[in-house]
Amino acid sequence: MRTMAVRAVIFDWGGTLTPWHPVDHESLWRSVCEPHFPPGQVAEVATAIRTAEQDLWQVTGRSHQSATLAQVFERAGVSATEEFLASYFQAWDPHTYTDPDAVPLMQGLRERGIKVGVLSNTMWPRSAHERVFLRDEVMDLIDGAVYSSEIPWAKPHHEAFRAAMAAVGVDDPAACVFVGDRPYDDVHGAKGAGMRAVLIPNDDVPAFGGAAPDAVITSLAELTDHIDAW
Repeated sequence: MRTMAVRAVIFDWGGTLTPWHPVDHESLWRSVCEPHFPPGQVAEVATAIRTAEQDLWQVTGRSHQSATLAQVFERAGVSATEEFLASYFQAWDPHTYTDPDAVPLMQGLRERGIKVGVLSNTMWPRSAHERVFLRDEVMDLIDGAVYSSEIPWAKPHHEAFRAAMAAVGVDDPAACVFVGDRPYDDVHGAKGAGMRAVLIPNDDVPAFGGAAPDAVITSLAELTDHIDAW
């Protein structure tokens, strides 16, 4: 791969900008459903939503086509009110806090004249992610963001990475670094798109031997040294 000075660093969201930890999705959906459905229907509705969610993620994994929360609810046969959605995103709040290392890292990249981007495989709308970034005071440090829920494709499809490059105004993948925790979606996808790739290892994510990262870090704070070296 042709290399050149780094002009943009694009981050995955869950497991990268937001530290990874296990989430009991079944319990989360039950807690979301409880205030909005009769007691005898809560378990059934929560199971239907979770099954639809898993099914659509499997489709994304096979075809790299994106999906949305609206498709989840349609498949589950559930009408999601604004109040229901508010309960859902509130339930996720404890699991979405931005890594404390992200702010000084992004500030340092900006000081170096390097664009900062986000590319996330997500069913959430942009507004949900921006609410998190505003809460954690990182919104103003992000030059562009792409959420797979808004485009036809998800990582590792090269079009997802191209969309992220366009969002930060960089047209040469050799000048971009992608940082993520998934060897297939993030490392393999970024390398296939012509970018450098940095892996933050996550034992809960399946390994993939098809592409080697250009660097492996255990925390975001370690990234700057690699960027400076490149």
